[in-house]
Amino acid sequence: MRFVADLLGGVGPVLIVLVIAGGLLFMNAVRVVQEYERGVIFRLGRLVGARGPGLFFLIPGVERMQKVDLRVITMDVPAQEAITRDNVTVKVNAVIYFKVVDPENAVVKVLDFIRATSLIAQTTLRSVLGQSDLDHLLTERDQINQKLQQIIDDQTDAWGIKVSAVEVRDVELPQSMQRAMARQAEAEREKRAKIIHAQGEFEASQQLAAAAEVIGSQPAALQLRYLQTLTEIATENNSTIIFPLPLDLLRGLLDITRGGNGRAEVEPTVPGSASRV
Repeated sequence: MRFVADLLGGVGPVLIVLVIAGGLLFMNAVRVVQEYERGVIFRLGRLVGARGPGLFFLIPGVERMQKVDLRVITMDVPAQEAITRDNVTVKVNAVIYFKVVDPENAVVKVLDFIRATSLIAQTTLRSVLGQSDLDHLLTERDQINQKLQQIIDDQTDAWGIKVSAVEVRDVELPQSMQRAMARQAEAEREKRAKIIHAQGEFEASQQLAAAAEVIGSQPAALQLRYLQTLTEIATENNSTIIFPLPLDLLRGLLDITRGGNGRAEVEPTVPGSASRV
């Protein structure tokens, strides 16, 4: 009995060590991958594939795992200074949205896909700005965004990266260019105001000509217009009253004035003869 007790007493520490070692190996072998992640497995340096999500086991010392996030990454593109096609210096910053669609290529074919995508976005932004005019950059921003997205997506496709959108956020112009654009906008507004005023005058003259034709065809209409004008003036509580003078009376006076001056002509008399009036 004493021998069995000594044997168990010597085996007890060994069992404890084995249990601890087994627990550590189990903890190192168990891996948990979240729903938005994938685990890229390497076995003795060779690519095995991507696993997850969920719980799985690795062979300790033989297999190694690298996690890759599959969620959309939002990254600011630093402000890039470029010269447009019409020789205007601008600073433009943007934001890019992308995600990993192929975890294996994102780990194997590029060292740091986030940094690589950022650098490609910066160089592509400068290149596209150099090929665009300033007016096109300010007014057709959607087309520029689509062009940037297509170029960056084509370059990152081999890495398993999908660029979903690129948005130009801010365009910084020099102060001199801002003042020039302000003067241009002011001149454009004045031009539109003059055109609208001229159109209004033209339409008003057409309406006045039409009204004159109606009044000219009906003589009584002019008298009614005079009376309406008197009514409008009287409603303003003015102390001055204006009586309209019929134009027919003035026309008669003008005809009399043009016909003669009201004096009889006297012929010169000859000595020795009678004068004739």
